[in-house]
Amino acid sequence: MIELPQGFRAHVANVGIKDDSDDFVIIASDRPCHASGVFTKSLFSGASVIISRDHLRDGRAQAVVVVSKNANVATGEVGRANARELASRVATTLGCSPRDVVVASTGVIGRQYPMDRIRAHLDVLPRPTGTDAELAARAIMTTDTHPKVVTANVAGSSARVVGIAKGVGMIEPDMATMLAFVFTDAEIAFDELDIRFRRAVDDSFNCVSVDTDTSTSDTAVVFANGAAGAVDPEALEVALRDVTLKLTKMIARDGEGATKMLEVVVDGARDTAQAKRVAKAIVNSPLVKTAVHGADPNWGRVAMAIGKCSEQSDIDQERVVIRFGDQELYPVAVGADGLERLTKYLRGEHVTISVSLGVADGRCTVYGCDLSEGYIRINADYTT
Repeated sequence: MIELPQGFRAHVANVGIKDDSDDFVIIASDRPCHASGVFTKSLFSGASVIISRDHLRDGRAQAVVVVSKNANVATGEVGRANARELASRVATTLGCSPRDVVVASTGVIGRQYPMDRIRAHLDVLPRPTGTDAELAARAIMTTDTHPKVVTANVAGSSARVVGIAKGVGMIEPDMATMLAFVFTDAEIAFDELDIRFRRAVDDSFNCVSVDTDTSTSDTAVVFANGAAGAVDPEALEVALRDVTLKLTKMIARDGEGATKMLEVVVDGARDTAQAKRVAKAIVNSPLVKTAVHGADPNWGRVAMAIGKCSEQSDIDQERVVIRFGDQELYPVAVGADGLERLTKYLRGEHVTISVSLGVADGRCTVYGCDLSEGYIRINADYTT
């Protein structure tokens, strides 16, 4: 069991949205926290995103409540009123302001919360007492195959960082991605926390893609309650990056229908932005993803993906190098023995594609997965 950091408690329950598993989570601190969040830029942002973005404007929060299997997106003023009621009712139980409660939802778009069931549970809602982060991670799952929870220690202190996340489909971040909640008992000023969390998110959650589709509910929030005392901000950032990157890799490996994790490394770019642009083009290409799924060492599909970044006019194909694993495929051709080794490599569970652009020293690594028949089946039957 991975326990939450000191001062945090969880309540996990089934309120009747899912038939056979928990679907309602509260994680609360026993004291106010510094908190920072990043959210989807989708024009169809859900009520939870709209309200939570507003609640975090002052840089503080004390709890998060998550409703799973219902996104509460495209539900109008009724949906927003329901999300506000949820925050208010949880705040009453905790004895804090409704503005100190973050709300998150995930699941089917266009359906109102089943408020009769939620209210019935809120009427008897106990104060959170649990400490098991894995139970909370399991309860926020939708089509995930396993809970995603990671912990790290903050060097030079007794403070810990614990993160939970869900997300396996509709994953192409635009500011944040999926649902991710990070809790720490470290004491740190809000400005430091905000900067360091956003950097960690940009290098982790913002570098994962399963299917190129940006969610309407993307939310990533960090809570720091200070119970373990002051820490070195640099040490905390290392722990935040460790937790968010490990969660990112879990999401990529658990992509809907995925059989392999795909890691794309681009270096020699003009800057990080160009490296990320090219890497995302590769990891998001259905042709690249299906080649990886079929263990087909077709490096031409990688060249195609690089080439369609046509606005990157300083990329010259004569300077580009493409590798699968540690095997160069372009510009140096591979013989029959090399292709056989590559096919064997591509049958593994973790495939790395590396591209050197030969422009400068920018670098970025992104994470994704292959594209299988399983992805089609899961999403063809999602609401039925």
